[in-house]
Amino acid sequence: HGRFLTYATQVLPLLAVKAGLSLKTVLMIYSASFVLFFYSAYLILVYGLRNIRAGIFLALSICLTVRYKFYGPVGEIVLSMALLALLAGWVTRDKGRFPMPVWADTLIAMGLAALLLLSACSDELGAPENAAANAAAKPEVHADEHADDDEHGGGEHGDEHGEEETEAPRWDAAKLADAGIRIEALQRQSMSESLRAPGEVVDNAYGTTLITPRVEALVVKRHAKLGDDVAAGAPLVTLSSVEVAGAQATLRLAEQEWSRVQALGREAVSGRRYSEAQIAVEQARATAKAYGLSGQQRSAADGEFTLSAPHAGRLTQDNFVIGERIEPGHALFRLVDESVVWVDAKLPAEQAHRVEVGSMADVVLGDVRVKGKVVQRAHHTSETTRNAKVRLEVPNEGDRLHGGDFVEVYLQAGEAGAATLALPTAALVQLEGDTVAFRQDAEDRLTAVPVRTGAVIGDHTVILEGLNEGDRVVVEGAYVLKAQQLKAQLGEGHAH
Repeated sequence: HGRFLTYATQVLPLLAVKAGLSLKTVLMIYSASFVLFFYSAYLILVYGLRNIRAGIFLALSICLTVRYKFYGPVGEIVLSMALLALLAGWVTRDKGRFPMPVWADTLIAMGLAALLLLSACSDELGAPENAAANAAAKPEVHADEHADDDEHGGGEHGDEHGEEETEAPRWDAAKLADAGIRIEALQRQSMSESLRAPGEVVDNAYGTTLITPRVEALVVKRHAKLGDDVAAGAPLVTLSSVEVAGAQATLRLAEQEWSRVQALGREAVSGRRYSEAQIAVEQARATAKAYGLSGQQRSAADGEFTLSAPHAGRLTQDNFVIGERIEPGHALFRLVDESVVWVDAKLPAEQAHRVEVGSMADVVLGDVRVKGKVVQRAHHTSETTRNAKVRLEVPNEGDRLHGGDFVEVYLQAGEAGAATLALPTAALVQLEGDTVAFRQDAEDRLTAVPVRTGAVIGDHTVILEGLNEGDRVVVEGAYVLKAQQLKAQLGEGHAH
């Protein structure tokens, strides 16, 4: 376009384009180039020339000229403020710190002033002859073109030419993925107000078991380690205990006596002996069972016994070493069934009571989004934070959530309304004063469609007019498309 000052902010984007980087990356570099331009001028003023007043002048001038305009920094007037600040900073610097001959001082000041004047010039001013020649040639060219149009159907040719100028580019799947754009078919959905709250994943206490011995014992052998997924009945640790050895011996003797009495029968032994043998074996079996001995472990009298997993799950705690003497009740393992986890969401008490038990909620952790069900609403408010707790039960398919993870929870407040068309609020942008969404046509082109919006419910906005059910619309990456259109409007003219 011939405005020389803007070349300084276009070098990096052009290099990014030459390097074949994605459109999203090029736009980010293009935006950052303006920041680097102004920040470099600021560093020269404050740290190079030691002129703090000139640095403040630059910062204030940028704020006052940009004002409310989003693309204010792109204008040459704002860019030229950096050169003006450099000129003012050079002239008003502390000359005692930077001694320089008068002729050199004057030459540098004149150079900065010349750059400031050239910043408003374009190559159109330097080529009046070409402009005049072009102006003289245009009528002839247009006359020839219109003559051809009359011969071959000028109206049709004109329409095709206009369509070529405004035709939007095609977006295939690779380009969409590269730019971070996601497209979905617009569907009607029941909308209800959504409450966003921070949450924490905790283990399901109803699926958690502490593996503990019931008698004082010594650790003999380990069968599992921390983090293992174990099946129900899998051996975990083998222990040895003097008390268990005594219980095994007593059980063995009681069973032998009971077998002998049963073989003789009631007719051969007294009723008292028969009852005593029966009671003795039942008591010995109950003692072995209380010690946690299985049927197979009761037959030996070596004092060793093995603790097994009562259900499938993952070992999340491991708190012992081989040879350690363990007291009754000391937790050796913590076994957690992670197929279902709990999520505790915290939100203000006045909002917590609006969440119904049994309602569905969304749990978000990074790119993971899963559904959960509200199972409990606490009836206690924290004295320090004034927040109440709402507990969700979340199926943990794929083992994506773990205890201690911090998540975002979206809860439904009240009953859902009638099904209506709605888009994520981030998919709607302001373009030329209109609220627009980007719709994909049959030829994979994305065009901006003005829409009339309704209520904002959670992170979605109701669409009243402009789109129809089934339309394929952009739900992520709308701002990339907006930036591309604005860039095209700023950098392109009418080339006929």
